Amino acid sequence: MDKRKLLLILLLLFFIDSTFHLLNWFEVLEVNAILLQIIRWVFILVLGVYAWKSKSLTVYILLCMFLGIEVAGIAPNWAKELKVLSDIFLRLIKTIIAPLLFSTLVVGIAGHSDLKQVGRMGLKSIIYFEVVTTIALFIGLAAINITKAGKGSSLNAQTEQVDKANKLLEQNHSHNVILDIFPENIAKSVAENQVLQIVVFSILFGIALSQVKGGVKEKMVQSIEGLAEVMFKFTNLVMYTAPLAVGGAIGYAIATMGYGVLHDLIKLLMTLYVALIIFILVVLVPIGLIVKLPFKKFLQHISEPLSIAFATASSEAALPKAMENLEKMGIPRKVVAFVLPTGFSFNLDGTTLYLSLASVFIAQVSGVDLTLGQQVYMCLILMLTSKGVAGVRGASFLILVSTVSSLGLDPQKAFAILAIDAFMDMGRTSVNLMGNCLATYVIAKWEREV
Repeated sequence: MDKRKLLLILLLLFFIDSTFHLLNWFEVLEVNAILLQIIRWVFILVLGVYAWKSKSLTVYILLCMFLGIEVAGIAPNWAKELKVLSDIFLRLIKTIIAPLLFSTLVVGIAGHSDLKQVGRMGLKSIIYFEVVTTIALFIGLAAINITKAGKGSSLNAQTEQVDKANKLLEQNHSHNVILDIFPENIAKSVAENQVLQIVVFSILFGIALSQVKGGVKEKMVQSIEGLAEVMFKFTNLVMYTAPLAVGGAIGYAIATMGYGVLHDLIKLLMTLYVALIIFILVVLVPIGLIVKLPFKKFLQHISEPLSIAFATASSEAALPKAMENLEKMGIPRKVVAFVLPTGFSFNLDGTTLYLSLASVFIAQVSGVDLTLGQQVYMCLILMLTSKGVAGVRGASFLILVSTVSSLGLDPQKAFAILAIDAFMDMGRTSVNLMGNCLATYVIAKWEREV
């Protein structure tokens, strides 16, 4: 059987499986549990055959994702132990990020680019990021005001969510948006995986190297260019472990959180995902049309890092592969190395949308009707506080707590949201990645590099 027929069978099985599960979950139709399990395993078996025939890493990632879900349902305690697979993958990825960013940025600036172009790209990127994230904030506001997902809800945090929230709040630290851009110790920035600080150091190093004359500069550029090539090969090796990492991450998330929590917060979760889809359709797609983005080619190149970002809920995990694939797509390395990592600090479209939506949701749960002026004021706060904190663990939750506190709301109401935070993080991280990959193409187009 050829791959096209297998793909059609896969889509049909997925549609049948999803429909039956939704009908059963919402108690519209009672479907036999054994029948549901048989359909799921037939789907996984066909997906396995398709993965073997296609030899595609993306398909293997999807296969392991569904296997992780099944393991979480059959043996949840064992599934929790699979988290070690995703932790190993994330550790390996973190070892790649600093040398990869350093080498690609330095070579891009000192070897191929002029300093005026770096300045232009920086200015254009910041303007683009600010406009798009502001639109995302207001789409989140509109979505939660339409669905009113928190109205009439008696949402209370369980002990598990309170403990998790307290741990996140304990590691909170004062955040100065401007000061935190600049590294005080590059070794410390690398150790803490402060992507933006690594970017700033690499840019300054590249500018300094571009001013060096003679053979010293050429030798340095060649050596650093060799480092970049090695790190891309390193990335390819690490990616072989991605399917197992994805299976472990999704299995752990479901085994830990379970599907039960979705019943209480399903309206919030659905509001977020619908808002994210609307953002893609009314913002990202039109931008792609304006810059004449080759959509098919673009989706083919981001599908693999996108599946990694979704399953692991980590932009860092997808960054090295996204950089490599965008370069393969035809975007120059100097643009990819500058725009993509910078975007992960300043262009968090999915996260900013979530923050405005979740803040109003908490107000609704608290029985407080925020005026239009208060909501706009909240967006102004979020426009500032959501920038440059991508490297902080639990950053989204910390920003959410500080925002609702500034509005005079009880921050403990935010604790309950942590019950489904893993599921929401998958969606917002995927949109963050998609938005940043598009931003990279947009800046390259403006610079007439593609």
